[in-house]
Order: sequence, then C-alpha cells, then structure tokens
Amino acid sequence: MELSQLRTLIHVAELGSLSKAADRLHIAQPALSRQVRMLEEELGFALFLRHGRGMVLSEQGKEVLTHAMRVMAEIDEIRATATPADAPLTGEVAIGLPPTVADIISLPLAAAFGKAHPKAKLRLVSAYTGYLLDWMHRGEVDVAVLYDPRMARSLRSHPLLLENLFLIGPPDAGFSTVRAVSFTSLAGKRLLLPSIKHGLRIIVERCATDAGITLDVGIEADSYSALKDLVRNGHGWTILPLAPIHADVVAGQLTAAPLIDPVPVRRLILAYPADRPASRLARFAGQAIEDIAKDLVGRAVWVGQLLGPSS
Repeated sequence: MELSQLRTLIHVAELGSLSKAADRLHIAQPALSRQVRMLEEELGFALFLRHGRGMVLSEQGKEVLTHAMRVMAEIDEIRATATPADAPLTGEVAIGLPPTVADIISLPLAAAFGKAHPKAKLRLVSAYTGYLLDWMHRGEVDVAVLYDPRMARSLRSHPLLLENLFLIGPPDAGFSTVRAVSFTSLAGKRLLLPSIKHGLRIIVERCATDAGITLDVGIEADSYSALKDLVRNGHGWTILPLAPIHADVVAGQLTAAPLIDPVPVRRLILAYPADRPASRLARFAGQAIEDIAKDLVGRAVWVGQLLGPSS
C-alpha cells in the first residue's frame, strides 16, 4: 500500500470521478484507475460502487477513507519530529488568502516569518476561495484561509472566525461602528455589491430574504477595492467586512455601521490539504494566522467571533 494510492482515494472519493481526479492531480486517468484497482486487490474488496454518473464509496470504502485521512495526518506528525522545534526553517511555503484577508494580515504574517524563519521563502497568493481550493488540490498552495467552502474530504480544516459584515458608506452617510443599522432600512437604498454567484452576495441576499426586503443593486463589482472606490465617490453603499476598510474609516474617508436583524456573518476556516502532509512551514503559517486574527479581533480591527480549532 502506497501513499499515492491513499491520495488518489481521497480525491476520487470527493469528486466521484476518475477523470475529474485525473484533471485535478495532473495524472493520466489510466494510472489513477490502476492505483485504485491495486488498492482494491490488496484489500480484497471494492472501495467504490461504479454507476453511469460516476463512482461512490462503498460502505467499506468509507471506512478506508477515514483511515487514509488519519494516516496522512500521522505522517505529518512524524515528519515534524525530524527537525528541532526551535530551529529556523528553510524552504518555501505558499499561503492562500482571500483579497479582504490578504490586505490585513500580509504585513504581520511577513513579520512573523522574518522573525522566526528569516531564510524561508514566503509566497502569498491572493484569490477567491474557489481558486484557492483548486490550487490547494493541485499542490500549488500549502495552507489557506477560506470563506465558508463546501466541506471537502480533501481538506483538513480548523474554524478560524465568524466575521461580521458592515454597511459601508461615504463620510456624509454618517454611519458609526457603535450604532447598528437594521437590515430592513436597506429597502429602496442603492447598493453596490459583488455579482450574484459571489459568496458575500449570497449571504447578503439571504439576510434580505430573512428581513423581508428586496435589495436594489445598482452596480455589481467583484473587486472589493472597486466597491470601496465607488462608495467613496458617492455611487451608493456596500456591505463588507470592517477589517480591510478599517484604515479608511479611521481616516474619515468611509463610514461603517454594523447590521442587525439579521446580522450578516461569514465563516472563515484555516485549511490544509488532507491528501499530503503539511510542512512545518505550513503549520507555522497556520499558527501565525490564528495569532494575528486573535490580535486583530482583540483590537476591534477585525470584527467577529474567534472560533476554536477542530478537524
């Protein structure tokens, strides 16, 4: 039994298709099929049930998958013993961050690495969750902060934060971070929001439904920096987390208010690929991100509720 076989098992189980797993892993489909077949022959039972729409795990396959994910985690722990815990590390680590998160933690994250592991190469990758997930699966990102992704078998994740979303307006809107605004008051107001498939837009639309209102979205923009500029120039209001516009609020260029009834929140997780061990640099990055989040929440720069880690 080889680790590559277990890795294949994890991805095929998640995607339900050898061809999709082959595309993700950049491995020829016949090679993946052979790995699955050899693993089934060694175990003496079928891991998957094949049907016209793809492949699903058998009951025994589900048990093997649980053990496979545990094995990958154990290998991670074994490798961690190879280097003294306090020794500076070398090598490279790629960290995936959504744009709104990258803006607030890139500098303190770089500082943490510069202090603890000055010879390590840090690569910060900023993109939306869907892209980060794909790059993690392809081995191009080692650890990432993700916004409420669909739970995937190919991830080992730790809850990080429930992030509050704020109503953002220009200075003359007169919003205050200590004076909440009811979601129902947004009825009839011109809003600037991401496109309908964007995760933040989905949350906002869900809150509008709960509040019994229909949103008037005048402009759609998937770039949060574009949304900030549009608001600053008087084109309407938007809804964003406070952290990436905190400096603008302090400078008086924007105003922000918490929303209530209902309160819009986004769930962030810290994620590692489950199909391969996380390096010590990746785990250091994860711990540094958690420490930075704790500091920013404590200083009310990042408004939300810290969540305890779990797997």
